[in-house]
Amino acid sequence: MNEGIKLHYGVDGNDFASAGEASSDTKRILKKLGVSKEVIRKVSIAMYEGEINMVIHAGGGVADVDITPERIDIILSDKGPGIADVELAMQEGYSTAPDNIRNIGFGAGIGLPNMKKYSDSMEIVTEVGAGTTIYMSVFIV
Repeated sequence: MNEGIKLHYGVDGNDFASAGEASSDTKRILKKLGVSKEVIRKVSIAMYEGEINMVIHAGGGVADVDITPERIDIILSDKGPGIADVELAMQEGYSTAPDNIRNIGFGAGIGLPNMKKYSDSMEIVTEVGAGTTIYMSVFIV
């Protein structure tokens, strides 16, 4: 892999069944590139959690992935309601998901904490009423 590979995915905000397609496709590509299983695992979990958050909270969004020999950068952007209290949202178990989402097994309040846990760096840029962009990186070397 001499040059970077750029991937772009739309995340449908109304479809739990398709949530995870971006992370699955990225995983497949990383496997073909010979990236280590541990790096693939971290990227897959962090991306999947972000996709689910976009479906639950933001009505969808986009996922951009930049793969270089040194790292994988993931940018998840949405035009949802934004995160009113990032510090609170980062606490494991805290969730603003409605009961109907919790009743189908989502919204347990582990999405953002898992995204931080499985990425080597993470930054959240959010504005209430305008949306959220999350920047994550997973280092290969």
